Amino acid sequence: MTTQVTGNIGSKELIIETGKLARQADGAVTVQLGGTVVFSAVVADKNEPKEERDFFPLFVDYRERTYAAGKIPGGFFKREARPSEREILTCRLTDRTLRPLFPKDYLNEVNISSIVLSADGENNPDIVGMIAASAALMISPIPFYEPIGAVRVGYIDEQFVINPTFDELENSTLDLVLAGTKANVNMIEAGALEVSEELMLQAIEVGHRELIKIIEIQEELQKKCGKEKGEVTPHKLDADTAQKVRKATDGKFQKIHLIKDKGERNQARQKLYDTVLTQFPVDDPEFKDTEVKRTFSHFESEDVRHLIVHGKKRPDGRLFEDIRDITCEIEVLPRTHGTGLFTRGQTQCLAVATLGTKADEQRIDALEGESKKNFMLHYNFPGFSVGEVKPNRGPGRREIGHGALAERALKAVMPDEESFPYTVRIVADVMESNGSSSMASVCAGTLCMMDAGIPIKRPVSGIAMGLITEGDDYEILTDIAGMEDHLGDMDFKVAGTHDGITALQLDLKIKGISFDIIRKAFQQAKKARLAILDKMTSVIDKPRSDLSVYAPRIQILQIKTSKIKDVIGPGGKVIRRIIEETGVKIDIDDTGKILIASSDAEASRKAIEQIEAIVEEVEVGKCYTGAIKRILNFGAFCEILPGTDGLIHISELSSQYINKVEDVVKIGNVVTVKVIGVDGQGRINLSLKAAQEGNSNTQNSTEKG
Repeated sequence: MTTQVTGNIGSKELIIETGKLARQADGAVTVQLGGTVVFSAVVADKNEPKEERDFFPLFVDYRERTYAAGKIPGGFFKREARPSEREILTCRLTDRTLRPLFPKDYLNEVNISSIVLSADGENNPDIVGMIAASAALMISPIPFYEPIGAVRVGYIDEQFVINPTFDELENSTLDLVLAGTKANVNMIEAGALEVSEELMLQAIEVGHRELIKIIEIQEELQKKCGKEKGEVTPHKLDADTAQKVRKATDGKFQKIHLIKDKGERNQARQKLYDTVLTQFPVDDPEFKDTEVKRTFSHFESEDVRHLIVHGKKRPDGRLFEDIRDITCEIEVLPRTHGTGLFTRGQTQCLAVATLGTKADEQRIDALEGESKKNFMLHYNFPGFSVGEVKPNRGPGRREIGHGALAERALKAVMPDEESFPYTVRIVADVMESNGSSSMASVCAGTLCMMDAGIPIKRPVSGIAMGLITEGDDYEILTDIAGMEDHLGDMDFKVAGTHDGITALQLDLKIKGISFDIIRKAFQQAKKARLAILDKMTSVIDKPRSDLSVYAPRIQILQIKTSKIKDVIGPGGKVIRRIIEETGVKIDIDDTGKILIASSDAEASRKAIEQIEAIVEEVEVGKCYTGAIKRILNFGAFCEILPGTDGLIHISELSSQYINKVEDVVKIGNVVTVKVIGVDGQGRINLSLKAAQEGNSNTQNSTEKG
């Protein structure tokens, strides 16, 4: 039996339906917003985990079927292949929102599969997919007890807009994706054009009020058809193991965590764990240290959190608002277009900027249509950055997510295409990591762009904030290190300029945080962001006045659209000849704008001269030099511009009487002629004698002078 619930979100109707599709799944729904429909099914492993786990195996898969937009996939195989970057980012949005709401001791495998079934090109399916996943979990027997709502908030003409369309987002200074429960916010992803902390907080509050309506719709659906939820038995530490571990570690964790060097601290931690193991029969073949590891980690987390909240100390000895030592460098590599090396404590990122032409743009084929991308940031996190053996298998979901965040932070300050017609790619390689390498990528990316001479509007920096809670007590930490991220409750990343926020990301390990915590985190983050900017701008405070000598120079020509075919030539013959002769890159668009790119100024000049000669308009009264192409009884045709001929009537060949045209000119002769008129049909009349008389008069004037 099909069950349907509806409600109004913003100005649109949201429809959730179940009972029609995938009835063997634990829970399955379709969610419709406008003409966009997303299906989501959830399934959990019914058996007890076969092995002890210290993580929750949640798998989120989100796919966009091209049939949803009435398209057939491109390429040879004509079917959807590996997930696109947008699909991966949407998987991350869903995972980051739902994961904290599962019971801590629930370790069964859970799979969430979401498929876009219909796309109207207006409503973004990512928000719809997040709602669908929550609704499917709520009606399933899986122990997921509290639904989430998700909305997108735009800011257009000084008004907040809930779930703006793709077209509306083009004019929005804010793109905020927000998720949470009725009481709290638990996930944020945002890009903005330097908005204030106050406006961002208002947007979060407006969005949260709206997502409560979505939660109420899901609660109505659960009342109508929800299955009975399974129970989760809380894990209790083994009393004997706990006693031995506590005795061996009592008072030692705090000393270890005050060691600032990450490598030394890890060695000390391992040494303490080895000491703990001496309390257990490790030589017994049936002994498993799983419970010992769990207990050891429990007391470590407990001690660190108590140290921060009640002892008012951080593991590395810093104050809560302290930032680790920062160094910034530019011009690190000799032949790249721009480089920036940013080091903060034991986190280090090398960013390299490369400038290209329009031909280097990335073409994106999405459900809402094709688009091109002329700014890219690619983030890499190799194993050596944390001292691990890890083969390079290409970017994972985390790397794609971190790269997208850093790209969003920097895109807000990029110059417009009209004034800077380059394609820009930044590669951010993490060389060392101990806390927030994504925000280090933002800082290094800013440095490398200014080093390359890319005229960004203002420098951007980023900072990661953490949170430790114990009951109603909490502390917000500035510039969290790896341990504080691992053992803490929040990763709150804020990037921006002196003038405002350009990117924001919130991930939680607890169910949610209050607006008071968000407000305080904004305040601390702004102070830290500005301090980091001061460090960066002490090295380079604005983009270089000129591009790198190794970067291509792009010259812009504007020609009449009627002349485009002349520059291209039949089958591209003319433009290929110019490229082969000069070695430049040439791009022409439908408006007649021509981009000529080369790192060789002389080559660019030659290409421009050839194009200008092709498109030059004939001017009456001006003299031109050209070759005689044809001879008729009444005159000769002379090519005065490439592809442009004019007639020299026999009466204009000479001031004296002539019997026939060949007495004065022959085919192939190069002569100087003067344009004496252009008739209504565009036919050009030339004069050889007028050009000669003009030269004679000029010479006579010179002689007299």
